[in-house]
Amino acid sequence: MNAAERRARLRLARAEGIGAITARMLIARHGSARAAIAALPRLARGRTVTVPDEAAAEAEEQALARLGARLLVLDDPDYPHALAAIEDAPLALAVLGDPAHLARRSVAIVGARNASAGGRVLAERLARDLAEAGIVVVSGLARGIDAAAHQGALACGVTVAAVATGLDRPYPPEHAELQARIAETGAVVAEAPLGTAALPGLFPRRNRIIAGLALGVVVVEAAPKSGSLITARLALEAGRELFAVPGSPLDPRSRGANDLIRQGGHLVESAEDILAHLPEGPPAEPWRRALALPAEADEEAAPEPHDEMTEAAEPPGDDVAAALAALRTLLSPSPVTVDELLRRCPCSAPAVSAALLELDLEGRIERLPGNRVALASR
Repeated sequence: MNAAERRARLRLARAEGIGAITARMLIARHGSARAAIAALPRLARGRTVTVPDEAAAEAEEQALARLGARLLVLDDPDYPHALAAIEDAPLALAVLGDPAHLARRSVAIVGARNASAGGRVLAERLARDLAEAGIVVVSGLARGIDAAAHQGALACGVTVAAVATGLDRPYPPEHAELQARIAETGAVVAEAPLGTAALPGLFPRRNRIIAGLALGVVVVEAAPKSGSLITARLALEAGRELFAVPGSPLDPRSRGANDLIRQGGHLVESAEDILAHLPEGPPAEPWRRALALPAEADEEAAPEPHDEMTEAAEPPGDDVAAALAALRTLLSPSPVTVDELLRRCPCSAPAVSAALLELDLEGRIERLPGNRVALASR
């Protein structure tokens, strides 16, 4: 991938109102991030879509370099292939530490922030034993189970932290030293740009990175509707193995993990229970294959953003208007697959795709894993 395309992917990743799934669809549709950015004004039909300029992208790359971090974009050779296999993988990922660890077999350990002493001891023991077996332990640097997992792995192996903030804003603040230790021997990864402080909406997005990096997720103590169960659900959607540590039914912190076992998650009492069911690699990577640029695309051969690629196969405006009218009837807050919409909508597939993209850029729909969409909650 040439430098111009790498920078364009960073710009698209930082564009306001464009999520990871939409960004990937734009690249797949137009052949490159450069062409997608050039097409955005037309696709937005007069609405403003804010995309950072090249100077802003260059400034971000330089700031990361000063911090000692690297920026990986989707389809870079060092971009973790397990993460690339999930549908909403980040288009750009900042890495503090050695990116090579992101390609190794990994297991995520997550759980309650207000974990019990026993839960912390078990999480630390599981992480240590997995690290001794050569497995990279992934977690989210949070208080409780996450911190115990990182500390257990650090004792004799490698751990990776996926953080919700910018790499220069450790959270919680008391884990700044722990983050630095992880970066020395493992890696810390962040989707958010430098300077991003902790905000509630960023943590579920971070959880998909935890699930995507790992071949399996272990839940140690999780209350119903907790963030750890979000990570577990995302792992299942990505085709990863799910593990849970059973706990007392009298402890609310155990209800989530116990329910996962009831639904078919692997019961875990030791690292051996995890290793026995851990696959060698992630499932197939259809999104990565769909996004890969042609082998011959290099600095000289890459198409310019204004060429015919950006103008090809755009459906007529009347067709798109008809598709928009039909979709407003068919869509609801309940997710539905795009395939189902195509079956029910009396319009061509290109018109439906264009209409969905228009609704997406307006913020009227949400793109969800599994090629699903739903009306955005407001």
